[in-house]
Amino acid sequence: MTPAGVDVWDPRTWAADWTPGVPPLAAARASGVNLRSPLAGLLTAAAILTTGAVAAWMSRPAEPTPVASPAIGSAPGKPPAPAAPGQVRRTLKLSNAADLADALTRSGVPADVVQQVVAAALPALQPTGDIRAVLTLVRDGDSFLLERLEASNRDSSGVVVNRASSGELTVSRVAAQLDARILVKHGTMDDDSFYSSAVAAGVPNSLIPVFAKVLAFDFNFQTEVTAGDAFELAYAQRVNAAGEEVGAPQLLYASLTTATTSAAVYRFTPPGGAEEWFDSSGRSIVRALMRTPVDGARVTSKFGMRFHPVLHFKKMHGGIDFAAPTGTPVYAAGGGVIEFAGPRGAAGNFISLQHDNGWRTTYMHLHRFAPGIGAGTRVAQGQPIGEVGTTGRSTGPHLHYEVIIDGQKVDPLSIETDAQKVLDGAALLAFERVRDQIDVSRAGSSG
Repeated sequence: MTPAGVDVWDPRTWAADWTPGVPPLAAARASGVNLRSPLAGLLTAAAILTTGAVAAWMSRPAEPTPVASPAIGSAPGKPPAPAAPGQVRRTLKLSNAADLADALTRSGVPADVVQQVVAAALPALQPTGDIRAVLTLVRDGDSFLLERLEASNRDSSGVVVNRASSGELTVSRVAAQLDARILVKHGTMDDDSFYSSAVAAGVPNSLIPVFAKVLAFDFNFQTEVTAGDAFELAYAQRVNAAGEEVGAPQLLYASLTTATTSAAVYRFTPPGGAEEWFDSSGRSIVRALMRTPVDGARVTSKFGMRFHPVLHFKKMHGGIDFAAPTGTPVYAAGGGVIEFAGPRGAAGNFISLQHDNGWRTTYMHLHRFAPGIGAGTRVAQGQPIGEVGTTGRSTGPHLHYEVIIDGQKVDPLSIETDAQKVLDGAALLAFERVRDQIDVSRAGSSG
C-alpha cells in the first residue's frame, strides 16, 4: 500500500499537462485520453511493475568489489517515509536523464528552478538508461514548490538536491550501492554443442566463450568433449540495492569432466602481477601453445595422410582444419613475433608466427588480418590475429593450422607442455584464500 502523501507514477504515460492536486491518471481520463490503448497500457503496466529502483547499465569495473555508500531516500526495498504535513512526495520513472527537466516542469516547478536543479543533478546521472527520481514538493497555495530531489541511476549512485526557502541549493553526490554475488551454474553436454548446453544450464551468453577459452589448454572442444560430459562454472555478478543485475558478469571458476580428463581452473591476480587462471594447486593454465586457436569450430580434417578434396590424390596434411563461419576470430596459439602476414598462393591470407621457445605456428585461408597485425608485430597468447575465411585454395571457410618444431610439422593435438608458472609463498596463500571462497560458494549452491 502506498503511504499517505506519496504518489508513484510514470510521467511517460501523461497525455496532458497535470494540474497540481489532481492525480495524473485522473487528469488523463478527464481529458478523454484512451488509457486502454496499447501504448498507454504498456507504459502504465511498466510504471506499476517497476516501482523499485530502476537502473542504467554501466560498464563493469575491473573488480566486482562491493561499494558502500549512504542510501538515497528510504532503505532499499522499502516504501519512502510518509510525507510531512503539507508535503507531497512523488516517485518518477524517467527513460533517461534528459527527461528530468520535463518531469520537473510537469510537476509545476517554475522554469528558473528547473534550470538550477537540473544543472546541479545531471553531472551525477548517467546520460542513458532509466533514472529514478523522487520529488518532495511543498504546497504553496494552488501550486507546489520543490523542496528536495533524489535522483538515482540503476546502480543506486546518484544525487540529492535540497532547496532552501531562500532558493539556495545544496548538492550531495551519492556513491553506488553495489554488492557482488557469486553464482554457480552446472550442467551436462548435449548432442549439439557446448553453447546450447551452457544456455540450457542458464549460463550468461557473455561467459560461454570465456569458459571455452580458459579450458582450451586442456581440451579440444571439437574432438574431446561429448554428450554427457559435466561442466560447472562460478561467476561474480554485481547487483544494486534492489537486487537487479548491474554490468557484465565475471567468470571466476570453470571445470569440465570428460570420460578421460578432468580440469578445474580459478581466476586469480597475483600480487603485483596480471590476472591469470590457475588450477587448484596454484599451477598456471598457460602452456606453450593453446590446443585450439579458434572458438566454436569443428575439426574437418586431422593431421596425417588424406585424400585431398581439391587435388584428388593422397597427400600429407600437415596440420588441422577447423571449420567455422567466415569472420570467426583466430587467436595466436602462443606469444611471439609475426614473421609474415599476407597473401601466399594456395594458402590464401597467411600468418607465420615465431614463438619465444623456437616453435612456429602458421594460420592459412584467413578472411582478413586483425588490425595492427603485420611482420614484426609482437602478439600475446590468445590475442586475435585474424579471422576465419576461405582465401586461396579452399573448399569453404576454415582455418588450416600448423605447428612446426625443429623444422618438422607435428600434430598440434599431440603436444604436451608443462605449466609455465607455479605460485608459491605469499602469492600461493593469497590464491588459496580466493580458491576457498569460490569453493564455499560452489558447495552452498544447487546450481
